[in-house]
Amino acid sequence: MGSLRMRKLFRLRGGVHPDARKHMSADSAIVPLPMPALLHIPLQQHIGAPAEPLVRRGDTVNKGQMLARSQGVISAPVHAPTSGRIMGIGNYPANHPSGLSVRTITLKPDGDDEWVDSLNPAADPFTLEPEEIAKRVAAAGVVGMGGATFPSAVKLNLRNRYRLQTLVINGAECEPYLTCDDRLMREYPDEVLTGVRLMARALGVEEVLIAIEDNKPEAQQAMRREAESHPQVTVVGLPARYPMGSEKHLVQALTGKETPARGLTADIGVVVHNVATALAVHDAVCLGQPVISRVVTVTGGAIREPHNLRVPIGTPLSHLIEFCGGFTEEPARLISGGPMMGQPLPETRVPVLKGSNGVLALTDKEIRTAPQMPCIRCSSCVSACPCGLVPLEMAANIRAGSLDASVNLGLLDCIGCGSCSYVCPSHIPLVQFFNFAKGELAARQRARHKQGETKRLAEARNERMEAIKKAKREAMLKRKKEMAEKKARQAKAGSTQSAEADA
Repeated sequence: MGSLRMRKLFRLRGGVHPDARKHMSADSAIVPLPMPALLHIPLQQHIGAPAEPLVRRGDTVNKGQMLARSQGVISAPVHAPTSGRIMGIGNYPANHPSGLSVRTITLKPDGDDEWVDSLNPAADPFTLEPEEIAKRVAAAGVVGMGGATFPSAVKLNLRNRYRLQTLVINGAECEPYLTCDDRLMREYPDEVLTGVRLMARALGVEEVLIAIEDNKPEAQQAMRREAESHPQVTVVGLPARYPMGSEKHLVQALTGKETPARGLTADIGVVVHNVATALAVHDAVCLGQPVISRVVTVTGGAIREPHNLRVPIGTPLSHLIEFCGGFTEEPARLISGGPMMGQPLPETRVPVLKGSNGVLALTDKEIRTAPQMPCIRCSSCVSACPCGLVPLEMAANIRAGSLDASVNLGLLDCIGCGSCSYVCPSHIPLVQFFNFAKGELAARQRARHKQGETKRLAEARNERMEAIKKAKREAMLKRKKEMAEKKARQAKAGSTQSAEADA
């Protein structure tokens, strides 16, 4: 079998070691979830412009049929997870802490699960040109399945703008509780590696690094066996440490290169994709299948039977929880994603999205509820911050309303990992302060942009009105001049006629 290929890793600052609690679901093989009675498929499941509906109420659709097309470059289409009838297009609660409604297509499955006829799998995918691979990935609606949800085809086309050398596949899955990527690598290593190689071909890179934390030995072994016959692919073991899966920190640990502040890893020649994204690329290119389902970890102390489930996109979370035996007790907190960077869930009827990798139902004991105390300036948050920031000073400025001062201290470099909040002995919700400040700054920027646009439009209108007035004045002067000239000609003609009569 050999050993894991060794590669020098570079030391990172900060980070924490939370209790992984992956044992709760790590041994649960991926199980297909039965189809729910209704699917609620949001048009906005990705970063960028929402998809534009192509169907109407009453339409019948087949599995894999495009329901809404992408709008613009940064967008992604959505497809039918099964065959059935469109019940309506309207507002439905979003899988977001706000609970606000978003435009959603509601589909009633017919039970036939009949595929659309237009699937176009590639006969020999590795003969496709890079542009064709990216085109197929875009048409399949593939986005970052690790939770970022950035349209994957856009990243695959970065070869046109940057000199790329390395593709990094993020299999770290450093968030506690989550095991869906672990199970994908253990159960579908061939499909994952095929997707990885297709992405490498699209990007035009020669080096591929598949990074997996050391607390997933079975996944490391499965991917290593698949990669043995592909010398350009190296499976790298990572120390189990949070937030090792953060894109920029992962790249730095593997290459020693630091991504410029507010820059892209492509600036240093590296592109990062998630394990689940690689599987979705395989399905899109080799099978012609769009993203219509994903694997979700359902776990936590309040879940009776934790599972990894293959879930149709648009399935209400209540259906997942019911399949897992329901709650053992009323959960103290419901989270979409991991406990460190995941988002609180407003209710369980919200749907699974392309970026939904976990549903956690946590008990009081698990969330360590404790009253907030004054900062004792112990600097534990400074030691834990992987970005080298000073969270206590940033939070103090935010509390005082000095958002600009917090920006000067590096607020916009914060990745929101929550390491500072995790280690704080005073239980200060530091990361919530930073997320609030970022949101407030974004709102102010939008307001300034709106004010600037309003001013620009008002000035443009004034210029148009002034041009119209000027044109009217010039037209009036021209008419007056023409009338004066006409009168002069008439007067001259009258004088001539009078002189001729006298003669």
